[in-house]
Amino acid sequence: MPESDTSLLVASVREAGLIARKYFGSSYKVWRKADGNPVTDADMAVDAFLKRTLTAARPDYGWLSEETADDGTRLTRARTFVVDPIDGTHGFLKHRPQFTIVAAVVAAGRPIAGAIYNPMTEEMYEATLGAGARKNGMAIRVSARSDFDGAKLLTTRKFLEPSLWTTPWPDGITVEARASIAYRMALIAEGTFDAMISLSKKSDWDLAAGDLIVHEAGGRVSSGNGTTLLYNGETPEQADIVCGAPALHERLIARLREYLPAQ
Repeated sequence: MPESDTSLLVASVREAGLIARKYFGSSYKVWRKADGNPVTDADMAVDAFLKRTLTAARPDYGWLSEETADDGTRLTRARTFVVDPIDGTHGFLKHRPQFTIVAAVVAAGRPIAGAIYNPMTEEMYEATLGAGARKNGMAIRVSARSDFDGAKLLTTRKFLEPSLWTTPWPDGITVEARASIAYRMALIAEGTFDAMISLSKKSDWDLAAGDLIVHEAGGRVSSGNGTTLLYNGETPEQADIVCGAPALHERLIARLREYLPAQ
């Protein structure tokens, strides 16, 4: 059942957080992967723990993780764990407490259980399909904002540059960033921020858990053209993402039609 999957994810990422905390701010090995992104001993230790723990509990589930070579067997399984052992490694390297440990269960292309844990702030976000979203056990909800005036966005400040748009953005928009994509989505789910936009490619392990948590908190998550994201495909990657409060999400999708680089 999805509820028991969520409980398993929450317990496992919380325990994995203890591993990450031991490495945070200490000495560890850092190297570059083939795509140029950094990876650390901490990433690998958390990944090994989660793979061992989760697959032992659910041996019939597939496995997809940023730090595990993908052999494709996940495509033959009805359910698959989709995991990012440390999302926000750049922040981790800079000793910023903005990284998260992320895990979801995906079935038929959509997440049915998910957990996002920031071990440094001890914020645990979780959701089960159809059962709402919670932070540290308390129900959370996206903001009610429906327009851009006063909106708090998680994106790059460059994204709002007037030269990139046919019409300028209104004044009064606050823009911030966080190292972890999953953490940004969790902050949308709890209503601290109103929306998140990223037009660069993202991997399924960045998004699957947050997608469920935002939806269960009453929000919307989609591609830049408004289509629902499907996970655990042959290429586990998404072109872009927009998520936020429902009315604001709809306005953002419409606004992206005025984004000049997209022409």
